Amino acid sequence: MSATLLASISRTTEPQTMLRRFLALDALTTGVNGLAYVAASGPLGRLLGIEKTVLVGLGVFLALFAAGVGYLATRRQPPQQPVKAVVDANLLWAVLSIAALTLWFEPTMAGAVWIPVQALTVAGFAVLQWSALRRT
Repeated sequence: MSATLLASISRTTEPQTMLRRFLALDALTTGVNGLAYVAASGPLGRLLGIEKTVLVGLGVFLALFAAGVGYLATRRQPPQQPVKAVVDANLLWAVLSIAALTLWFEPTMAGAVWIPVQALTVAGFAVLQWSALRRT
């Protein structure tokens, strides 16, 4: 990923600021998603074709993960190892999402669209975070 593209996406040329912004955006998106899964697990479960209890469990996990990522985003210089762990977790989430779609879930049409879209979004966060981390 080019430095120009990273700078335009994050609206800064400062690598630490880029990294913190990508972490913060990840935390916000993940937190909102997790809270929605917990708060509206019934309707979302019916919409996506995923059991309510699965969504609640995923939602709690996502909310906690988002809190940790958000904490990293508040650090002036986020530590390298925890950021690498976030990148790895995001990549694992993307892979497991696609695996769940094909192996475990029998989603509705909305779920069959949502699951790959969120997997690509999470993978995109991993790429942005890794690219910014390499620049620091």
